[in-house]
Amino acid sequence: MSAFENNPIPVRCHALLPCAGTGSRAGTAGPKQYQTVAGMPMVLHTLAAFSAVPRVKQTVLVVAPDDRFLSVDQPDLLLARCGGATRAHSVFNGLDALRARGAADDDWVLVHDAARCLITPQQIEALIDACRNDPVGGLLALKLPDTLKTEREGRVAATVDRSDKWLAQTPQMFRLGMLQSALAAQADSGFAGVTDEASAMEIVGHRPLLVPGSAQNFKVTYPEDFALAEAILSSRT
Repeated sequence: MSAFENNPIPVRCHALLPCAGTGSRAGTAGPKQYQTVAGMPMVLHTLAAFSAVPRVKQTVLVVAPDDRFLSVDQPDLLLARCGGATRAHSVFNGLDALRARGAADDDWVLVHDAARCLITPQQIEALIDACRNDPVGGLLALKLPDTLKTEREGRVAATVDRSDKWLAQTPQMFRLGMLQSALAAQADSGFAGVTDEASAMEIVGHRPLLVPGSAQNFKVTYPEDFALAEAILSSRT
């Protein structure tokens, strides 16, 4: 049993949702996170899942400075108009917004893609339970189910061993201070190589915990994804 298991650390969690992207691959007229799915904008499904988790004390939704799609009147939800040119930049700015709202270095931050509208409160709770006493933190992820190939000039070059391969999902849960420090170390390079929060932590030497997620927790990315998300959300109601 580790020292962290002997001395559980009190859990104080916040959610941070980068929501400043345009979703160019989705083929929509506007930002994909605002497209209606199962009766309301996709991002509202995402926010509803986090609002149903009592351990998440507040949520920061990071939008572009000129974004006026949403207005909010909830004490536990902040609309931060500080979105950056990249997802990592938006998260970095959002951490500052959390600090301004009283969040501390040792608080946990759950960063989640606004376009993963199929996340459930149960999956969020499972991540918190798995990471709450971990010295690093971790992320929801899915063991790779399919055979993986490498390509050369449009043809298969090799089949890759998938036994240790995982698909990274969100939320990704890290201490605010540790995550902010990891991102700050990459800021001068424009966050080059930072594809998610776990990658930022890996670059500075940490090894995040992999927590089994769900195949339904996919990121709506392409036009055909909207119909699948609509079907799943409709089946839940």
